[in-house]
Amino acid sequence: MSALLLIILAIVIFVVAYLTYGRYLAKTWGIDPERKTPAYEFEDGVDYCPAKTPVLMGHHFSSIAGAGPINGPIQAAFFGWVPCFLWIVIGGIFFGAVQDFGALFVSMRHEGKSLGEVIEDNIGRKSRILFTVFAWLVLLLVIAAFADIVANSFIGASHGGSESNGSVATASLLFIPLAIAFGFLVYRKNAPMAVATVLGVVLLVACVAIGLACPINASKNAWILFVFIYIIIASVTPVWILLQPRDYLSSFLLYFMMAAAVIGIIGATIVDPASTTFTTPAFTGFAVGGSYLFPTLFITIACGAISGFHSLIASGTTSKQIENEKDALIVGYGSMLIECVLAVISLIAIGTLSVDGSQAAVKEALGLEAISPTIIFGTAISNFFATIGLGEGAVAATKTIIMLAVSCFCLTSLDTGTRLGRFMFQELFAGTEIGKKLKLENMYVATIVTAVFGFILCLAGYTKVWPLFGAANQLVAVPAFLALAAYLKKIGKNNKMLYFPIVFMACATITSLFFTFKTNVSAIIKGGLDGTQMFTNVLQSVIIVPLVILAIILIIDGGKVLLGKKEVK
Repeated sequence: MSALLLIILAIVIFVVAYLTYGRYLAKTWGIDPERKTPAYEFEDGVDYCPAKTPVLMGHHFSSIAGAGPINGPIQAAFFGWVPCFLWIVIGGIFFGAVQDFGALFVSMRHEGKSLGEVIEDNIGRKSRILFTVFAWLVLLLVIAAFADIVANSFIGASHGGSESNGSVATASLLFIPLAIAFGFLVYRKNAPMAVATVLGVVLLVACVAIGLACPINASKNAWILFVFIYIIIASVTPVWILLQPRDYLSSFLLYFMMAAAVIGIIGATIVDPASTTFTTPAFTGFAVGGSYLFPTLFITIACGAISGFHSLIASGTTSKQIENEKDALIVGYGSMLIECVLAVISLIAIGTLSVDGSQAAVKEALGLEAISPTIIFGTAISNFFATIGLGEGAVAATKTIIMLAVSCFCLTSLDTGTRLGRFMFQELFAGTEIGKKLKLENMYVATIVTAVFGFILCLAGYTKVWPLFGAANQLVAVPAFLALAAYLKKIGKNNKMLYFPIVFMACATITSLFFTFKTNVSAIIKGGLDGTQMFTNVLQSVIIVPLVILAIILIIDGGKVLLGKKEVK
């Protein structure tokens, strides 16, 4: 299979989907350009703050991207590139983009409130409490994991890292004051967006250049401490000062990375078609290495097709900043389809490097001591440029920029995740006696509690429960779809397009959790595990039970509402 043909086919399909199905959803749900948005109705200069469409697009895109669309397709490629590509396309168009757009839409129609409060209004208070607790715990896992990822990408050469890591750290630190200056120029000095953007991008390039020349050398522990101090400050800072401008400018890194990848694929195909031809088989079987195509593929690809985390972002920060309801289509539906394009590029990366779709094969073929999806992605793209005939400097710079982009998006997701955790913690205790007594409704208290628990989980070893994150993350999509479907039913709009995604994602996530539970219990009964393995298996098994119970309760409550067997007061 030609990589060039695959990427062109994907782009054409996604453009057609946006112009047809996306617009159909906007019309069916009743998007109203004349309706006042929460950003204006509840403007407070901290969380509710209107953002120009390109800026909000940058924030939303940067927040949902992270490392997911790169890691997922690469990790799932051992099933072959055909099932991965089909799920990215079908899942992205009819599942992921619908969820993101729908969560943004339904939150806008509920005063910009997060998904938990939307669930209470349309399904019931019990479901809201269960969902909010569950989503907050998932966000703690996101915070712990992404903090660790960012810290690892910053480790200096003398602390077990590399100069490239130090360069990424320098550029990332310089990027923070640049974003603040950009926000000040645009929102306080009313500088023209075009002029500010050009200046911001030029200075962004300068940050990268300085980073390459002056890498910082610091340990992982130092970076973990820095990251948590940063997210505590960033999550309570008014969005126009840091979140909006930083995410907007960082989105250009992703645009550059994707454009560079496409240019590299085109150029390498022209020079040497063999260099962009898939070596990974089209399909390797329904069961590979003990993993079944269903549900493994649909959980592993994650952000490349659908991610429950996206619905939390759409209904958490994005809905509080949107200027006009009509922008929800491009911000919600459009951003997800662009992310799907990145997922296809990631699939191409592993497809052109590995004969069996495994990371181990890439590690052996390239003679690398360590391998990761990010390294695979960067290696493949830089190989395309090497094929074109660019020098070693350009190839090395490409790798560094890709690492910077991935690190930048992880930091963006980390910042946004902390803010979302703060929202949910506040909402969980809003109006309660304990909330008033212990000041748990206060945004500073909620932020510190969320960050501290994330910090503890990070140091304690989030990796012990991280294998459950995929299914837990996808499970969030189920109540997101249910909340939207219940709201559409309440206002008399067609919601039938949501029924299959609800059933499919519920089956995939619960099946995945069941398989994990079965594997862990079998290993415990069989014996032979050391202390750490036994603790990990028991911990995961204990966590799975309430997750499944939660899913069943939410599905039953939501199903009753959709079937007209329960009225929400």
